[in-house]
Amino acid sequence: MRLEFTGRHIEVTPALKEHARSHFEKIEDLFAGKNPKVHVIIEVERGRHRAEAVVNWRNDTLTATATNSDMYRSLSLVVGKIEKQARRLKEKVIDRAHKAKKTALVAARRSSGKQSPARKASAPAPVPAAANGPRIVRTKRYNVKQLTPDEAAKQLAKDKSGFVLFRDRNSDNLSLMFKRTDGDIGLIET
Repeated sequence: MRLEFTGRHIEVTPALKEHARSHFEKIEDLFAGKNPKVHVIIEVERGRHRAEAVVNWRNDTLTATATNSDMYRSLSLVVGKIEKQARRLKEKVIDRAHKAKKTALVAARRSSGKQSPARKASAPAPVPAAANGPRIVRTKRYNVKQLTPDEAAKQLAKDKSGFVLFRDRNSDNLSLMFKRTDGDIGLIET
């Protein structure tokens, strides 16, 4: 990690440099792989100590600013903000890499001979869906009441969700009543 310091209306003392360097060394593992260039700018204006850090890492620039009555505290806050940005950026890069199609899967698909020769030349092979299948996007809990089908129909008319999950009073089975697209009401009994 290369650190550069600039002082505006203040002399950058060795103690301030060491304080900033020690904080950046604590988060150095976030920048694994490529060595970042860090430019720390400190300034004093009307009793306010302002610290700014500009980190050039990979193809991205992370910037953070903090103002406090104590310069050491300002530097600590700036490093904390840079750490948060770096973590977010690293997670974004990792997520993007995990969504990528596996090269071996695409290559195996192309070499298997399942395509026509004309298709091989014009477009890449489609990649099959994930083996895990569909994922559950949103779940919700519902209170299951004992109702008759007529009571469930009345509740469905009031409810905006488009369905009512209930336990049938007559048969004690779980049932689902829903609004159909044609305007009628559907009933699913277990």
